[in-house]
Amino acid sequence: MASPRPDRDPERPVYVISVAATLVSAHPRTLRIYEDEGLLCPARTPTNIRLYSENDIRRILWIRHLTRERGVNLAGIRILFELEERLGARILEALYAEGTGDAEGIRRPKPDVKPAPEPTTLDRSTADR
Repeated sequence: MASPRPDRDPERPVYVISVAATLVSAHPRTLRIYEDEGLLCPARTPTNIRLYSENDIRRILWIRHLTRERGVNLAGIRILFELEERLGARILEALYAEGTGDAEGIRRPKPDVKPAPEPTTLDRSTADR
């Protein structure tokens, strides 16, 4: 009988850049750009090979969501990440929830739409006067 696998540690770097890029459907060069911009900091082996953790993969997915779905550039994403770290708030989760409408307690406000007034019919006898 095989022993059960221990729960995966999301901090443990295990994915080389090609595997990480495949997991997030991106080119490895994209991940290098994110690193150059200061958005990622993958672990390195003694031979300088990048290793990505589950948390890094999650962060890459956030970056891709913000750039593609929300139209945020990389400088804006860096600011969002910094704000989230400073405030300890879940800014990115709120943005994601707002964009998808998935979060409990975070709902998009419904626009105030008033029904159009019903058309009135004029009596021919009064319309001619």
